[in-house]
Amino acid sequence: MPPRISPFPRLAATCAGLLAALALTACSDKAPEVQAPPPSVSVIEVGTQDVGRHSEYVARTEAFRTVELRARVEGTITQRLFREGDTVSESQLLFEIDRENYLAAFEQAKANLSSAQVEQQRTERDYKRGQELRPNGFISQSDLDTLASNAAKAQAAEKAAEAALQNAEVNLSYTRIKAPFTGRISTVNYNVGNLVGPGSNPLATLLQDDPIYVSFQMDEGTYITYLQASSKQTGGEPVPPADGSLALSLVLPNGTVHDQPGRFNYAGISINSTTGTVNLRAEFANPRGIVRPGLYATLVIESTDKLSLPVVPQYAVQEGQQGKFVLIVDDDNKVRERNISVGRALGALWAVTDGLQQGDRIIVEGLQKVRTGIEVNPLLKLLDTQTGTLRSEPATSSATNQPAS
Repeated sequence: MPPRISPFPRLAATCAGLLAALALTACSDKAPEVQAPPPSVSVIEVGTQDVGRHSEYVARTEAFRTVELRARVEGTITQRLFREGDTVSESQLLFEIDRENYLAAFEQAKANLSSAQVEQQRTERDYKRGQELRPNGFISQSDLDTLASNAAKAQAAEKAAEAALQNAEVNLSYTRIKAPFTGRISTVNYNVGNLVGPGSNPLATLLQDDPIYVSFQMDEGTYITYLQASSKQTGGEPVPPADGSLALSLVLPNGTVHDQPGRFNYAGISINSTTGTVNLRAEFANPRGIVRPGLYATLVIESTDKLSLPVVPQYAVQEGQQGKFVLIVDDDNKVRERNISVGRALGALWAVTDGLQQGDRIIVEGLQKVRTGIEVNPLLKLLDTQTGTLRSEPATSSATNQPAS
């Protein structure tokens, strides 16, 4: 009997062939690649703002008027008629010094004047009577001379009494210390019951801060350049900075701008040989009393003839080895690097002097997600030119940036 052949080896070979064929088929079909969408970034369209040539100076604010209130007569303070830090009115009574002795001296001076006036009238009558009697020989020339002398002495005594009364009246008035002008009053150095006099320290300080002075220094080169330009315009002698050609604003220590414009009111007559600067002073209205004397502030001087310059938010500006730059989105929605030159800061914005023009689209959000050359999905935002904040563009509005103001 011929040997029996098992069917398992043939079945195994067939299965192996089928698996190999399936594997080759799977390898020959490549999976389709999934392309990531372009990253979304927020952009604004560059707007413009009218910007003048400007300079900034460190400045110090000063009170318009300051006076130290002092005792001009000696005595004890009997009244203090204000609260420290209050605004007091012109001629308002502030302090009163014990008046009794000065009032008594005034009354005595009045009495002395009355007595002197009576004596002057008596001696004047005697002298006139002597003049009438002398021609008839009823009185000697010596007696007439004595009468004349007595009348002259009485007249001098009357004038002395008048002066003494005036002095007593002045001293009495000094016991009441009044505000010479409307202003704010400081803390007191002496309270009720303290003995004060002409040699004492000031009782308090009164200052007027509306308007407020702003003093600063300008380097001699800049000042001379201004005077030369002024001389050419006037055709004669140069004049100090005046209203009309320059606009003055004051930036306070917290970064806000004072809401009142300023004007020049003084220019130094000489240059400081040590520092090479000239002292200048500006004046600002201060109706609400927000600007206090003694502040360090920034005085901004800007020409009234202005140029329309592109403005961009400061947070969109980056800095590299070649200086400042922004990332723009071109017409193909590709990211491009654009070098720029900036001028002055306008709040949260930079004024751009070179490198941008109105309508350019710059990236303001999503900077960390992009690089030069890649395609992006630009989402247009509107810029608040006062605060630098962004908001989404209304669906019905045109795709333009808010005008800078």
